[in-house]
Amino acid sequence: MRVSRPALSLSTLALLLSGCAVGPRYVAPISTAPAHFAYGPAVEARATGADSAALVDWWRSFHDPILTALVERALAQNLDLQQAVARVAQARAALKGANAALLPVGQISGQGGEIYQSKETPIGRLASAFPQFERSTESYELNAGASWELDLFGGRDAARDAARADWQASAAGAQAARLAVIAQTADTYIQIRALQARLAIARDQVKTRQGLTDLVRLQFQKGVAAELQLRQSEGALGQLQSAVPALQNQLDVAMNALDVLVGEQPGTARATLAAGTVPVPPAIASVEGPAALLRRRPDIIAAERTLAASNARIGAAMSEYYPKFSLSALLGTATTSASGLFGAGALQANGVLGLRWRLFDFGRVDAEIRAAKGRNAETLAAYRQTVLRASQDVEDAFSTLVQQEARAQALSEAEASLARARNASFAAYKGGAVSLIEVLDADRGLLDARDGVVQAQAAASRGAVASFRALGGGWDPAR
Repeated sequence: MRVSRPALSLSTLALLLSGCAVGPRYVAPISTAPAHFAYGPAVEARATGADSAALVDWWRSFHDPILTALVERALAQNLDLQQAVARVAQARAALKGANAALLPVGQISGQGGEIYQSKETPIGRLASAFPQFERSTESYELNAGASWELDLFGGRDAARDAARADWQASAAGAQAARLAVIAQTADTYIQIRALQARLAIARDQVKTRQGLTDLVRLQFQKGVAAELQLRQSEGALGQLQSAVPALQNQLDVAMNALDVLVGEQPGTARATLAAGTVPVPPAIASVEGPAALLRRRPDIIAAERTLAASNARIGAAMSEYYPKFSLSALLGTATTSASGLFGAGALQANGVLGLRWRLFDFGRVDAEIRAAKGRNAETLAAYRQTVLRASQDVEDAFSTLVQQEARAQALSEAEASLARARNASFAAYKGGAVSLIEVLDADRGLLDARDGVVQAQAAASRGAVASFRALGGGWDPAR
């Protein structure tokens, strides 16, 4: 088959203009973050060398086998993660489609058939007047065709770049989902252990308050105590008893949430979580500055790749200003006899040079470009906000970790003093030196301190979990 001169000239032009892509060149944003976090030195001061946690698998540093097993089950079974992986597969398929759009398209087609002409139609009546008219006619055809839209101005190349960036953003988003699931599993587990400890404290306090109420009732029956004292003790006991169902409800909800996180039916893990203590937060050996978040935080990576995709789509929109050229060719055979399908006389061929140009539609092209630039500006603002919020996450988590540990220490010291005060007030009450109100106040103060210690310890551990998540812990960016 001979190639026509216009087609050859156009192919040469395609090679010459292959670098004439339109649209803005993408430049990744430059971070202006400070060198250190405000609470970084305080967090590093907690480091104890061998006990320091590794960011990649930080949950193991809590040294809690149940927590480690739960995280591994969540990574294997969590349905949010499975959805994120499916989205990555979709983005990868879109990238393959964008790559394929840059290549020629070929196809093979063929057909064979027989037509039996009616004599009662106008054509049939006319044809039947000829002596050699045959009502039965066969036709056979076999063709190989190809077409190619020349990407002279980089429109499809820009679309391919956008699809690649979307795929990369989707992959980073899947990692962000992975980190979120790990952190949520650990955080929920810590909440469960804290609620179990608080529930045990409340039930223990109910027993103590029940003993005091029984004593006051006995004194009342003997005429030693006034009815007011009995009713005060009974009221305080009822208030304390009401806290138990509330805590149990919170515990049930947290256990159900944990089951869903690990991809199981609610109620599955209750036997496994029957007993345990609040995990102690591990040390964080070294804290890199905010600039390191750009490399470690997958949500920032996803936001940056989304920004790159929006920039590429500006080029794709701008390419609509220019004409689109396409080449198509066909080579095949056509005959009325199957035996002659591959004969020299049956050969057929054609070549077509196509042109498409939105010459009188530049108003819409302008609108499409402005829309693409607007989306790019929006995506840039979203990226910058993601970076700022990442730094905020770290600062908030570090503050929670440091301050809640200090609070737990202060409450532990207060608990010891309040326990001695409660014993002393009870002994004084039995001796008639103080009133029941003082004993109830001492009981209330001791309960608040004991409950506060557990809450502060849990808040510190949850702060550690939030710190690891905020730092991008849970994956290795180098892989």
